[in-house]
Amino acid sequence: MTRYFEVQQRDGAARIGKFLLKEDIRTPYILDTRSLGNPESPIIDGGSLWKYSGFEEAQEHLREIRQKAGEDALIILPHQDLTPEAPRNVTIKLAEKAEGMEDSGATGAIYIAGQQVKEHDLYVMEGAGCFENNARTFLSVLLEMKKDIAPDTAIYAPNIAIPENLAMLIYLGIDVFDNTKAIIAGHNDIYLTTAGQFYLDSLAELPCRCSACSSTDLTSLRGMDKKSRAVILEKHNINAMEAEAALVRERIRAGTLREYIEGQCRVHTWLTALMRLTDSEYDFVESQNAIARNNTLVATCGESQNRAEIVRFAKRIQERYTPPESDILLLLPCSARKPYSTSNSHWKFINALGKSRKFVHEVIITSPLGIVPRELELTYPAAHYDTTVTGYWDAEEREWVASCLEDYLTKHKYTSIVAHVEDAYRVICEMVAEKLGIDIIYTSLGNVSSPESLKNLSKTVSELCTGRKRSHEQTQKDLMKAVADYQFGKGSGDILVPQGSTVKGPFPKHQIFVGKKQLITLIPQYGTLAITIEGAKALLGKGRYTVKIDDFVPRGSLLAPGVVDADPLIRPNDEVIICGEKAIAVGRANMNGDEMKRSIRGVAVDLRHVKKIE
Repeated sequence: MTRYFEVQQRDGAARIGKFLLKEDIRTPYILDTRSLGNPESPIIDGGSLWKYSGFEEAQEHLREIRQKAGEDALIILPHQDLTPEAPRNVTIKLAEKAEGMEDSGATGAIYIAGQQVKEHDLYVMEGAGCFENNARTFLSVLLEMKKDIAPDTAIYAPNIAIPENLAMLIYLGIDVFDNTKAIIAGHNDIYLTTAGQFYLDSLAELPCRCSACSSTDLTSLRGMDKKSRAVILEKHNINAMEAEAALVRERIRAGTLREYIEGQCRVHTWLTALMRLTDSEYDFVESQNAIARNNTLVATCGESQNRAEIVRFAKRIQERYTPPESDILLLLPCSARKPYSTSNSHWKFINALGKSRKFVHEVIITSPLGIVPRELELTYPAAHYDTTVTGYWDAEEREWVASCLEDYLTKHKYTSIVAHVEDAYRVICEMVAEKLGIDIIYTSLGNVSSPESLKNLSKTVSELCTGRKRSHEQTQKDLMKAVADYQFGKGSGDILVPQGSTVKGPFPKHQIFVGKKQLITLIPQYGTLAITIEGAKALLGKGRYTVKIDDFVPRGSLLAPGVVDADPLIRPNDEVIICGEKAIAVGRANMNGDEMKRSIRGVAVDLRHVKKIE
């Protein structure tokens, strides 16, 4: 927990924060290593305990630093550093000794795995620079650290950041860096860029127009004495880091940092490995990722299908989704335009189905999402992704999509399965049909949109649907139930779309009413539901997506200190129910459930409706 640091914006684990010190510091922040010993600096290193004869002398030195710096400076407590290979029991013993120091202002401390964590505003990832090029060890240490410390505590990784790796390190949730490596590189004639490191004598021109580079040219720079040249290179290297940090902050604000690092990580193999290993830590990554975003999810590489948002979508279809009561399944290809039903190809499919459409269950086959039931085509990320279209699906894509379809058909049985597909889509259907020993009727005659294929689709489905009856309102209810189950868990659809309820509003702005009481509204922007107070009361019994507060009536926003407990299933942007002795409310989460419980700063929930309990 922290008194002087507040997270203000998130994009997955990456975040923009603010230190409330003698000068406001925005994170991600690059501090000047040379300023750490200056009492005028907002962040000060208390130094090493090795140089003191005893604990009392170190404590007195800390008091002197605090007196000079003031309460509004952050002091990293004096520490006894050892290499990461040192025996754990020794490092813990030394760390506990340092933690015994007393200070009244903002503090930081060296993190030691296994040590009892106290309340500091910043924790230092000890020996971070030793883990460069060792992705597995680096990630392991960082995740252990994040598990132990409070989520609203800043993390400082010293002696590791350079322009090429900064975006990835921020993506993992590190807040503070230093310019150590940038300075050293400058004194070794190394020119740093986001595209990698270059020795000065290997360059044909200066590929930068920052203030340092525009003040000279390559010939003049090479002709300078080493000290003068180091000044220019050092300034450029630091400028390159600051520019990258600014760009990453903009990416966080836009919610597109993942798209950026998928390209940026290719600069170095250890960064690519770091991204892939991070994706394998699904629980950590998924818990940080918003349930929905405003921006397009751009999938351009193989790693895109491992994104938490995509894997979560597939998992929820497997675990939470219940298809409508129909024994005829129609498999369709995806379209470039989203939602699919607004595309030219899907309009042709819909028109071909005609009156038979309400009797069949439509499922769209797509990469990288796997499968998308028609009821969930609005729900993020189904209506919000864009991917590279070449007509070629690699083996991993086919295997992933086939596994999603196989899992679905294993759990949900149909009397008849019709596939109006071609090319890779048909290959996938044939793979699954052969593995499961099921029959699939193929209706496309070479081109899914040709008049002949559409006529065959219409004829085949019409014959299968003979003698069936189903109302249009039931189809609308199926959509709302499916979204409710996806969003709040299996069974939620039956609670929020109960027997006797009515659907109001045109697609995609459906509302569910019971009598005159509205329970939910479909939000087209995200394809998720907004619940009313009445809907919250109905859903409260499931105990999911609830935030418990004390005996007060919240207004406007619910701050983290007001949270007593929160469902660990809650993700940023989730619709949540706030309940306490004096009020019930609904709103959108700004952080996940774990952060709500463990943080003492920041807005936990943006409230939409609040009702006082009399």
